[in-house]
Amino acid sequence: MRASGILLPISSLPSPYGIGSLGKSAYKFVDFLKASKQKYWQVLPIVNTSFGDSPYQSVSTFAGGINYIDLDLLVEDKYLNSEDVEGLKEEVTSVDYGKLFNNRYAILKVAFLKFKQNLPNNYFSFITENNYWLDDFALFMSLKKHFNEAPFNEWPKEFKLKEEKVIKEFIELHSEELDFWKFTQYIFFEQWYKLKLYANASDVRIIGDLPIYVAYDSSDVWSNPNLFELDENMNPYKVAGVPPDYFSKTGQLWGNPLYRYDVMEQDGYKWWINRLRHFSKVFDVIRLDHFRGFEAYYTIPSGELTAINGKWEKGPGMKLFSKIFEEIKDIDLIAEDLGFLTKEVYDLLDATKLPGMKIMLFGFDPNGDSEHAPHNYKKHLIAYPGTHDNDTILGWYKKLDDYTKQYVLEYLNSNDSTIVDDFIRTIFASSANLVIVQLQDHLVLDNSARMNEPSTLGDNWKWRVKNNQLTKELSNKIKKITEIYRR
Repeated sequence: MRASGILLPISSLPSPYGIGSLGKSAYKFVDFLKASKQKYWQVLPIVNTSFGDSPYQSVSTFAGGINYIDLDLLVEDKYLNSEDVEGLKEEVTSVDYGKLFNNRYAILKVAFLKFKQNLPNNYFSFITENNYWLDDFALFMSLKKHFNEAPFNEWPKEFKLKEEKVIKEFIELHSEELDFWKFTQYIFFEQWYKLKLYANASDVRIIGDLPIYVAYDSSDVWSNPNLFELDENMNPYKVAGVPPDYFSKTGQLWGNPLYRYDVMEQDGYKWWINRLRHFSKVFDVIRLDHFRGFEAYYTIPSGELTAINGKWEKGPGMKLFSKIFEEIKDIDLIAEDLGFLTKEVYDLLDATKLPGMKIMLFGFDPNGDSEHAPHNYKKHLIAYPGTHDNDTILGWYKKLDDYTKQYVLEYLNSNDSTIVDDFIRTIFASSANLVIVQLQDHLVLDNSARMNEPSTLGDNWKWRVKNNQLTKELSNKIKKITEIYRR
């Protein structure tokens, strides 16, 4: 069925507390989507951000981001007083992650002290249902706090290597801190599932991203070192990335530890099954980041400063996906099949029968054809003008050389003043079953609204929409093009 949706991370929503949250503005955005006849909301990962403030680098792949917990809802639930949050209110147009790191823990600690006075019954069932990841997460976060946020490879050896006696003693002495971190997850998922229920009732399905890798300094790696390519001191001897490509001449050195797929296969990929089963409940649709890494993945020796000197190694391929489809019925996946693709990657995509992606910004070669050009789209795929990793349409267009710009204008039958609208109209008219557009492009914003520039640090993941930008006029404009092209 033809449909369309909007890409907007939770962090980019309006709110009075410095970052988007799961409160009133999220519900209003669902209303905006419904009024605009959009059937999908893509939110990216919803985890605790870590290195570089990226949601693709988190202290836990399972845990929800505590920055997204809505403080006003905590006031409504009487875990906070209005006076507690008044000093945290500020009107800012970009996210300051450093400030959030310093104040969010403290205000949630205040809420926790009230929460634990009268624990709700479903809190205990939440703890039980999620103990396969929650206990390790709570312990990991408590230890990070204890060791002044140092990465786990800098902890004393007995803690780094999880020696049973010292871990048991730590848990006994710091049980309240562990309970605090469990509380944050209970609150996050209580707020999340209420929002998801509202979205689904409004005929809006939520697409969430699942990064292929996890961060090195994470509860995932610390608690499951046997599943990762680590030496006896738990240091990675090779790390993940991608070779030189469209985004970077020296490649992308992600630095994530690599999986030991041989070990994972022995227990039927239990860790992956748990991860995907968890997120099949959290999201309606999961976008599998870096799908090509399941066929073959790029490995870079630790200590390299760029990704140039890497090599490809075979991934689990269909063995993993067969197990996923066997264990998790009706899971809805999208394959992010971008980057350097080979025949083997295309064969894996065909075997899984998953829809892939096309990026229209990549589709304009004045001297040759491209699979990303709309005239080549098939029905069974997800088409984007650009994703969070791309420039906005307007920012991209302004940087084109004159020769390519002329080709784009002729292709779209467009001009400088209508280029963005004509770009969106063309992709809506394509045969792709689903089209997802960044909100920044519907707002016709330039590259100052870009969400992420791969291989850079400092200015990413900060953009936020203002309340006054989500107008009825914009909603009607999106609704009109959606109806015209039967989406």
